[in-house]
Amino acid sequence: MARVVLCIPNFSEGRNKDVLDALSKAISESPGCYLLDVSEGESTNRTVYTFAGSPEAVVLGALNSAKTAYQLIDMSKHEGEHPAIGAMDVCPFVPVCNVTMDECVQCSKKFGQQLAEELGVPVYLYENSSQRDYRKTLPDIRAGEYKGLPIKLSEPEWEPDFGPSKFVPSWGATVTGARDHLVAYNVNLLGTKQQAHRIALNIREAGRGPKEPGCLKHCRAIGWYLEEKDIAQVSINLTCPSVTPLHVAYEECVRQAKMLNLPVVGSEIVGLVSLQLMLSTADYYIKKENLFVVHEHQKITLAVDRLGLNQLGEFDPEQRIIEYRISLKKDGSFVSSSIRQFVEQVSARSATPGGGSVSACIAAMVSCRFSNLYFYT
Repeated sequence: MARVVLCIPNFSEGRNKDVLDALSKAISESPGCYLLDVSEGESTNRTVYTFAGSPEAVVLGALNSAKTAYQLIDMSKHEGEHPAIGAMDVCPFVPVCNVTMDECVQCSKKFGQQLAEELGVPVYLYENSSQRDYRKTLPDIRAGEYKGLPIKLSEPEWEPDFGPSKFVPSWGATVTGARDHLVAYNVNLLGTKQQAHRIALNIREAGRGPKEPGCLKHCRAIGWYLEEKDIAQVSINLTCPSVTPLHVAYEECVRQAKMLNLPVVGSEIVGLVSLQLMLSTADYYIKKENLFVVHEHQKITLAVDRLGLNQLGEFDPEQRIIEYRISLKKDGSFVSSSIRQFVEQVSARSATPGGGSVSACIAAMVSCRFSNLYFYT
């Protein structure tokens, strides 16, 4: 079976289309790499690319995109709302299919070493790839951001894992590592940057400090303002969405906003999201509102509506849900359908598939069972 890793490099450029297209091309033209999503932000001046491939392929794709960024992005001229430490700010590797976390750790180390050797830039390891507790999280490594990097590089405890301890003005530094899938999620607010950040401080796990923690576990958040959309956002990273899922973060933002007499006007997901998270969101609202919704696609529609994911732009489930995006191409026939899809098609208000297809499916399953028994006798 295919071995699949997601690579999600974040670049400090969100305004120059020629640069963004060049980065897309560098990834897409890397053998074995499949570009799944590009999420750019004008005010944040940042773009998140998501691509998939084998462990070997994604390391090459990440390196090719970094080389392109090195030629086209100048951090000394960068301005944007999003915290950043480098031109290729962070480059995580996430296991998806038939790949272990340890293998993704090796991907990050191989990438980091090659990046440092070929471009002569400092590279830090984070999350599962880091062996030092005080520099495991991205906020810890990125503290001080680009402007504070010259001082940080001069301190022995902040010697890079790869590359020189010298400041490269045009590049800054890059953080790479292996991690679980997180969700970058923004809640839209008709208010100010300060009001959005106030809500962020209330909900993020770190809160306002050790003596005043926030209310949501595994949640990082800041507030900012999008000039091009004329709205504020509570920008959230859900680092363990099984503990704090989308709907919990959204509803808490709504609750906090009501306390400030501010309206929430939808939300947005940056990059891709798992099918399970979308279905758990739907299940929450189905239970809350006592709804009867059975089919998967209808549940997805409900989740998109309740979270207001179409507010700033179209949320296309086929393009934004990981499982849909990396699934094998289907020819549209019932033969290529999964059992789950086939059952949903049978139960739908449609003349097909009919009794013949159902009988064939049952016969195939019975045949498989007899084959299984044969090998045990």
